[in-house]
Amino acid sequence: MFIGPRGGKLRRSNFRDDWIRARTAAGVSEDAHFHDLRHTGNTLASQNGASTRELMTRMGHSSTRAALIYQHMTSDRDRAIADRMGAAVREALGEPGASGGG
Repeated sequence: MFIGPRGGKLRRSNFRDDWIRARTAAGVSEDAHFHDLRHTGNTLASQNGASTRELMTRMGHSSTRAALIYQHMTSDRDRAIADRMGAAVREALGEPGASGGG
């Protein structure tokens, strides 16, 4: 995903300097750490339907513990879950418009 200044692989020995240059060029706060990208990416994957197993695979972990860290509950997700549950109940009861999602 990231390449060095001359187009080659990044080396561990100078990665910090490369990260600071890239972060600065992108206008990202110095409070942002490279690992924050991993956390954000996996949180977004979780919020967009990635299962615990899929998160484990993406992160290269063998236990569910780490994957669960990225499965934050948000009010938007809570609302979407509640809406889907309501639609499922209405559909089971045969109510009209049950599959309208809300």
